[in-house]
Amino acid sequence: MNVTGSRDKESRKHCKSSGWPQKDSAEHEEYAGALTGSGITENNITNADRPEGGLLEKILTPNNLNQAYKRVKKNKGAGGVDGMQVEDLLQYLKDNGEEIRQTIKDGKYRPQPVLRVEIPKEDGKKKRKLGIPTAVDRVIQQAITQVLTSIYEPQFSDSSYGFRPRRSL
Repeated sequence: MNVTGSRDKESRKHCKSSGWPQKDSAEHEEYAGALTGSGITENNITNADRPEGGLLEKILTPNNLNQAYKRVKKNKGAGGVDGMQVEDLLQYLKDNGEEIRQTIKDGKYRPQPVLRVEIPKEDGKKKRKLGIPTAVDRVIQQAITQVLTSIYEPQFSDSSYGFRPRRSL
């Protein structure tokens, strides 16, 4: 029985530069950037009948948000596309914090675009691209991370080290 059959032949193209057959790319041109400008859900409503006291409420507690702000302030960092520096963040959150929390609860919060910068690599010849979120988005990301990490971190194996806090090889 031939499992690969003609379907395997159809999924191959000829590479223009060498003429040799090459497998199709996993990301086809028509799907490149498919989520740009659109939401993940069909109608962009993300708060459909969720129970009170869930993850979102834990993320948005004043204590968790204050800890997130302190972490972002400690890490410093450059401003994002809005130009707001971390030093200006406290006053902004005092003035707009409740509105931000409410838009998150309503499922209407949309993060700002990420500022793309290029920084030199160690060899000094090449550069790598770095995305810098806005200071407000960093606080929200940190608040989410703090809650989710406390849930999934205990489930990892003790011998697992990749991208985990206070662990290295």
